[in-house]
Amino acid sequence: MTPPLAGLRVVELSSFVASPLGGMTLAQLGADVIRVDQIGGGPDIDRWPLAPSGRSLYWAGLNKGKRSLTADLRSAEGRALVARLAARAGVVLTNAPPRDGLTYEALREARPDLIHVQLLGTRDGGNAVDYTVNAAVGLPSLTGPSASAEPSNHVLPAWDVACGLYLAVGLLAAERHRLRTGEGTRLRVALSDVALATAGNLGMLAEAQLGQVRPRLGNHLFGDFGRDFATADGRVMVAVLTARHWRDLVAATGLTEVAEALERALGADFRTAGDRYTYRDALGGVLAPWFASRTCAEVEDGLKGASVLRSRYRDFAEVAAGLHDEPIMGEIDQPGIGRHLAPASPLRLGDGVPVPAPAPELGRHTGEILRDVLGVPADEVEDLRARGVAGEPRPPR
Repeated sequence: MTPPLAGLRVVELSSFVASPLGGMTLAQLGADVIRVDQIGGGPDIDRWPLAPSGRSLYWAGLNKGKRSLTADLRSAEGRALVARLAARAGVVLTNAPPRDGLTYEALREARPDLIHVQLLGTRDGGNAVDYTVNAAVGLPSLTGPSASAEPSNHVLPAWDVACGLYLAVGLLAAERHRLRTGEGTRLRVALSDVALATAGNLGMLAEAQLGQVRPRLGNHLFGDFGRDFATADGRVMVAVLTARHWRDLVAATGLTEVAEALERALGADFRTAGDRYTYRDALGGVLAPWFASRTCAEVEDGLKGASVLRSRYRDFAEVAAGLHDEPIMGEIDQPGIGRHLAPASPLRLGDGVPVPAPAPELGRHTGEILRDVLGVPADEVEDLRARGVAGEPRPPR
């Protein structure tokens, strides 16, 4: 099928996670996303993790399916080329600091119906990153071992990921508005706003406003019964969210009568989430020996057919070893890195099988974009490259 965003062209001036992820989300749906970088690469060009070749797996992972143009953004001539490209495309996605000639106001003069989507750190334009925003919103006070009094930072840049998807959704909403009305849009998304809104949407902020203090729970699930259990050869995570989950868990473990006796002794009703949560330590104590006496495979076999939510803990090496069985993964030949499995878009459109595309080599498409999109003659393209205005320098022969 024709990709749903075929015909949409986006100029992306960005770095790090949120903005590149927003652009890649659009590229994987068929948009022509042109990532613009300073010649030599932006601040994320060598961000860890790195391949054995020294190339950034991080950069490659967040720029799949895009085209790459490089220009000397420090020069007026380089910025003018990018401004012409932005005017031709009509859509800009950026988290780059404002530069003369590339501000929203300057670009809108050349393209009145411009869609300009900008990622900010804070609503007032201040700097912030995922890790500082997470600290500010309060999540580290709930993360980590229950016995610890120190805040624990997260590993997953969750606010960056959420923000990247908000950027993509906002851009598409602005494009739909332009299709209906002919009007452009200036859309700004602040990382701190995304974190604050998410904490509010999940009830965490209202909980605090109403005087309730949520405890740090380690690997326990807040508000229901869920926790990790040690097995004979590893650990598993188990989560109960409904009365059926609970019923199936105690039945599969042969502990229905024990659980009912505990229920009577405590005056509790384990069909309710609140009581399962309140008495989580007692319930965990009842269940722990069943898990400890079995391997992870035996636990899985014992819970087979039950509605119980569970998963064995794995590390990335084990996950990577099983990627050939994952339909979302496909082999790519990434320039500078080599062949490896990479994810396509997790969005399943119809019955098609998604196929990942590699990220471009830095500046790989500069010449074709200048020629095909802006109509720059080939000899002028070579002159721009030779003078260091656009495109990576050609390697010496």
